[in-house]
Amino acid sequence: MTDTPLSLAADFPAATEAQWRGLVEKILKGADFDKRLVAKTADGLSIKPLYTRANARPANAVRPGGSGLGWEIRQFHAEHDPVKANIAILEDLAGGVNAITLQIAAPGWFGLDYTGPSLERALQGVLLDVCPIALFAGEYTPDAAGSLMALWRKSGISDAQAKGAFNYGPLATLAMTGALYQPIPKALAIAADLIGKTTVYPGVTALAADGNLWHCAGASEAQELGFILAEVVAYLRAAEAAGMAPAVALPKIAIHVGVDADQFLGVAKLRAVRRLIQRVAEACGAADAGPTVKVVAITSYRMMTKRDPWVNLLRTTAATAAAGLGGADAVTTLPFTWALGKPDGFARRIARNTHIILQEESGLGRVADPTGGSWYVESLTSDLSAAAWQQFQAIEAKGGLAQALESGFVQSEIAAKAAARAKLIATGRIELTGTSAFPKLGADGASAEPWPSERLSADLNGARVTPVKIARLSEPFEALRDAADAAKSPPRVFLATLGPLAVHAARATWMRNFLAAGGIQAVGDQPLLTSPEAGAAFAASGASVACLASSDEIYGELAESTISVLKQAGAKAVYLAGKPKDEEALNAAGIDGFIFAGVDMIATLTTLQSQING
Repeated sequence: MTDTPLSLAADFPAATEAQWRGLVEKILKGADFDKRLVAKTADGLSIKPLYTRANARPANAVRPGGSGLGWEIRQFHAEHDPVKANIAILEDLAGGVNAITLQIAAPGWFGLDYTGPSLERALQGVLLDVCPIALFAGEYTPDAAGSLMALWRKSGISDAQAKGAFNYGPLATLAMTGALYQPIPKALAIAADLIGKTTVYPGVTALAADGNLWHCAGASEAQELGFILAEVVAYLRAAEAAGMAPAVALPKIAIHVGVDADQFLGVAKLRAVRRLIQRVAEACGAADAGPTVKVVAITSYRMMTKRDPWVNLLRTTAATAAAGLGGADAVTTLPFTWALGKPDGFARRIARNTHIILQEESGLGRVADPTGGSWYVESLTSDLSAAAWQQFQAIEAKGGLAQALESGFVQSEIAAKAAARAKLIATGRIELTGTSAFPKLGADGASAEPWPSERLSADLNGARVTPVKIARLSEPFEALRDAADAAKSPPRVFLATLGPLAVHAARATWMRNFLAAGGIQAVGDQPLLTSPEAGAAFAASGASVACLASSDEIYGELAESTISVLKQAGAKAVYLAGKPKDEEALNAAGIDGFIFAGVDMIATLTTLQSQING
């Protein structure tokens, strides 16, 4: 036995990054290293293929220690009937949930009435000294918070026992709905007053800086974090104007972060937000308050899909794991049918069991900062923090978040990122599994009661801005699928699969998936060895549009004649799968277009539907 460390690689020369790079360059054969192997985030941050000790950054993200199960399982309930809400809440609590968020009817959305009797009935049987209650009440938050505080008193809950989050955020509400009852200064004064009322409740937060809103509207990671900081600072200023020091106000502001299926970016975002909040706390002279700020992660609504929603189970699991690994204090996992409508008991059970498996079987919450020390994660966290701070400074240069919303700066910044992302999705550079990639035609076996169409509205005479647009990434494809379902007959395209199976299989398979993304069925799968065979098969198919699918070599032999035969057989349009070098001859033969990887799927599928139905 010896105390001397044993180095297993001591007899071998240390490998260098230069050596690795030399080997990679041989494989690339002159191709650009950065274009082939370095990815970019929406903020332009580089994701390199290899990180080494030279990329190590200070592991100074503030994160609660690894003890217990790690995070609070906070289930979201959106229901206007308090009796139905109560049944679902008790079922969730019995199944492992340990915190509840209630959606309250307010301008812009539906939910429970904010009055005391409604909340009391919805929470009947809930141990309010054990279960934290969070509110999502928008403009009606002060009223709903008053009802909840009255319920605590009525139930004999002491100030020290009360647990919850009022989540008032007038600036986020203004961005979401486009209007407030009060002018912005008055709304901020109300926010400061709510902070003052919650100082007697050590387990209750008053406000929320809602990054999840910006995420759902299409913001990048750095934008989301920058806007969070701007919102926090706006509330701290309002509290200071009301006579409360930042050290008092900051712990009363919860941080909400949207987390999608990109695990590493999700982890880095959560670690970065703690680092950034700590920087704000230190700048305000409230360094000790920084670590006490609660961070709540919500699985991304914008990543959810209506078609083949079973894939959402994978997305939400990845996002929930990222939230746990990133150190969230509480996590809300949206049920996999959330985009379709009200989740049933099965969907809610799967959502809460996702937490339980990650906590109790995988033990993700038992380790303090589990990704700390990872050269990749530390580097990404630092880069993201720097980009977010620049975004925050840009907002401050506009006069703060309120002024940036009034001027439209925030809305335009987010819209630009959302448009860039939408283009990447439309051209297949970002794939949506089950929607734009590997779509499933026909019924997928999932259903949900549609969300109520009615939303509480009111005559708001206070602040007004252009609201941000909340949208899911899959909506353009879902619109195509809906249009296909609404057509008099299912849209179909004839695939002229020229040559033997081994020759045409790859492009034919790719083309079937491409068409299915727009709700279009590909018909015809037999090998067609001559142009007349293709014409006869098309005529028998009943389709009105055709697409050639084969190799470039076969195209050189048969494409021109087949196009002519298909047009003579009545094809309204003929396309070709791929991008052959000799396009001029094919154009002269009457080809209507080329469909290949990188083409705008939305535009192409829309055109195809129009030609089929025209």
